Amino acid sequence: MKFYIVILLFLSTAVHALAQNKVLRVKNFNAKKGIALDGYDPVSYFDSKPQEGEETNRFVYKGIAYLFVNKTNLNKFKSNPDKYEPAYGGWCAYAMGDSGEKVKIDPETFKIIEGKLYLFYNFWGNNTLEDWNKNQQKLKEAGDRNWKKIVQ
Repeated sequence: MKFYIVILLFLSTAVHALAQNKVLRVKNFNAKKGIALDGYDPVSYFDSKPQEGEETNRFVYKGIAYLFVNKTNLNKFKSNPDKYEPAYGGWCAYAMGDSGEKVKIDPETFKIIEGKLYLFYNFWGNNTLEDWNKNQQKLKEAGDRNWKKIVQ
């Protein structure tokens, strides 16, 4: 009997922790109206041509909705979502590395680094990708540290 109680307590704690992680993830992700990447297809970035997805090709992954241009891209994402999800929850990589702030992005200003999608602010003549490129390694290391503080 004690064994079953211990198992139930363990499962209850695990489910609660997973639920908290999902809530924290959704809270901190850059998703307007629940849709990531301003509706752009995450897989399309890896073809160097970001494209807006279609509502008919919608998929929700761990509480975050993504739109895809076609079923092929949707299936690619489903087979390996961690590959295609943007770094830092889709917030500006430069800002995350520079100050740890969550700053909006221009969904067409991006860079793929070591197989991961990074997005940048690019408005009113301020393209943070240019500043990122001047000090990428340091900013990436700081961004990784800052993002871990946000999602823990």
